[in-house]
Amino acid sequence: MRPRLKDVAEHAGVSVKTVSNVVNGYPHVSHDTRTKVEAAIAELAYRPNLSARNLRQGRSGVIALAVPDLSIPYFAELATRVIEAADRHGWTVLIDQTQGERAKELLVVSGIRAQLIDGLLFSPLALTRADLSARSDRTPMVLLGERVGRSRLDHIAVDNIAAARLATTHLIELGRRRVAAIGAQRSASAMTSKQRLRGFQSALGDASLTAHAVAYVRDFHRSDGAAAMAQLLDSGSPPDAVFCFNDTLALGALRTLLSRGVRVPQDVALIGFDDIEDGRFSTPSLSTIAPDKTHIAESAVDLLATRLAGTPGPPPQELCAPHRLLVRETTSL
Repeated sequence: MRPRLKDVAEHAGVSVKTVSNVVNGYPHVSHDTRTKVEAAIAELAYRPNLSARNLRQGRSGVIALAVPDLSIPYFAELATRVIEAADRHGWTVLIDQTQGERAKELLVVSGIRAQLIDGLLFSPLALTRADLSARSDRTPMVLLGERVGRSRLDHIAVDNIAAARLATTHLIELGRRRVAAIGAQRSASAMTSKQRLRGFQSALGDASLTAHAVAYVRDFHRSDGAAAMAQLLDSGSPPDAVFCFNDTLALGALRTLLSRGVRVPQDVALIGFDDIEDGRFSTPSLSTIAPDKTHIAESAVDLLATRLAGTPGPPPQELCAPHRLLVRETTSL
C-alpha cells in the first residue's frame, strides 16, 4: 500500500503534524527533527497526495503559461524554466500557444479555462490596455514581456531598449561603422521589435552614427533572418556589422553570410538576442544578449504564488529581469 503521513510519523517517532510541517516547508522545525522526518520519507518512498491537498484548498494544482510561439526557442526554453519553478510549488503547467493572434489571446484572458487552472502566466502581443482592463475573470495573472500600457497586474520583462543599446554599442566598439539591424516590424503590436529598434538607434546616435540599413521582417524565424540578410548583401552597400533582434533571425542571417562566402566576423560581425542553446553550438558560435530566463520564470511563478496565498498581498509588482552581453565567435576576431 502507498505509505501515508501517519506511517511516516510512526517511522520517525514524531507526530503527524510534525511530518506535515516538514512536507509543507514550515520553517519552525528543528534541524534534527527535519533530518529524521526526511530520512523516514526517503526510506518509505512517501509522496504527498497533491490531489487531496489541492481539493482541500479548492485548487486544481495547475497553472497555465500562454506564449505566442513555441517554435521560437526562447519561449520553449522559458517554458522549461517555468515548469521547473512551478514544480517546486507542486504545480503542473498547462502550455498554451496563441500565435500572437488577438482572438486567441482574448480567449486566454476570458476565463474560459478558469475551472482548470489556479493562475496564469501570459505573454501577450495583440491585446491592448483596454482589453486587459475589461477582463472580468479574476484568476490571478502575471504578465511577461512587453506590456501594452499599465494595468493592475504583476509584470516582469527585460529592458529591451537598454539591452539592444548594449548589443549595438558592442558592434560599434569593434570599429564597425556600417551597422545594420534585422528585425524591425510594422505591426502596431510589435512592442519587442519597436523597443529593440529604439535601443539600436540610441546607441548609434550616441556614437554620432546613423543606421546603415534596417531590414523589416514578418516573423522572428530563421527564414526571415536569412531572407533579410540576402537583401542587405544584394543592396550594393553591404553592412560590416548586423544586430539581429533575436537569435533565430541571427542564425538565419549567419547561414546566408556563410553561403555567400562572407567571413564572420572578419567581413561582417553579427550579434543576436536571447541566448538560445542553438547559438552556443553554431559555427561560428553566436554572440548574443542573454536575458536571465531563469530569473524571469522564478520571479513570475513567485509572483503568482503570492497572489494565490489568499492574502491581499503587495500592490502589483513591476519587475525588470537582468541581462548581459555574451561575446562569442561571431564578433570576436
